[in-house]
Amino acid sequence: MQTVLLACQTMKDEIELAMQQASITYPVIYFESGLHNTPELLRQKIQEQLNTLDTADVILMAFGCCGNGLVGLQASHAKIVIPRIDDCISLLLGSSAARRAVPNEVSTYFVTKGWLDPEGNIMWSYRPWVERYGEQKALRLVKKMLNNYTRFLIIDTGAYTIDRVVFNIQKISEELNMHYEITPGSLRLLHKLLTGPWDKEFILLNPGQETSLHDFYPDM
Repeated sequence: MQTVLLACQTMKDEIELAMQQASITYPVIYFESGLHNTPELLRQKIQEQLNTLDTADVILMAFGCCGNGLVGLQASHAKIVIPRIDDCISLLLGSSAARRAVPNEVSTYFVTKGWLDPEGNIMWSYRPWVERYGEQKALRLVKKMLNNYTRFLIIDTGAYTIDRVVFNIQKISEELNMHYEITPGSLRLLHKLLTGPWDKEFILLNPGQETSLHDFYPDM
C-alpha cells in the first residue's frame, strides 16, 4: 500500500518532526503557502496533484477546510484522509476545540515559524512595501489588513527554537501598536493523521468521492 502526504509548506518543520517521531517516511508533496490567499487556486493546484497520484492507495492531507479551498476535491484511485478542521491553526494547536478555547480567538493573528516565510503571506509583504512605498504607507496598508486583530499569538509547536520568531513578532508588534503572546502547540492531530486511528476527527473519502462543506462542518 502506497501512502502519500500532501501538506502546506508552512508546516514543513512540524511535519518533518512528526514523521521522525513516528518513524514514518511517506513521500510528502508541499504546496506554497501563498495559495491560501486564493482558495480557488489552492483547490485547483491540489486537484491537479491528486490527478497525478494514480499509484497511491491512501492520500493524507495536512490541511483544513482552508477557506473552502479543500471543498470539491476527489481522487479517482485512492482513499483521502483529511482532518475535520477549519484550517492549519487548529491542526497545530491539536484540535478545533483547542483553537476555540483560545481567549479572544477572533481578534488573534496566529503565527509560527512557517508563517514568517515571506512567500505569499500578505502581512509579511510589509518589508517589500516599505522599499516600494515608504514606511508610513506600508504601515497604513498592513494596519488596514490587520484592522480587526489586537494581538499576535505565537504557537510554539516544539519543532524549532522560537527565539527568532519572537524577535520578529516583537518588532512588528511595536510597529503596529499590537501585543504578542506565546501559547504551546500540539502535534497530536498531525500524529493521528500519520498513524491513525482515523475516527470522527477525520474525513474519510473513498476513491471517486468528493469533499463537501458538510464534511468539514457536519453540525451546520
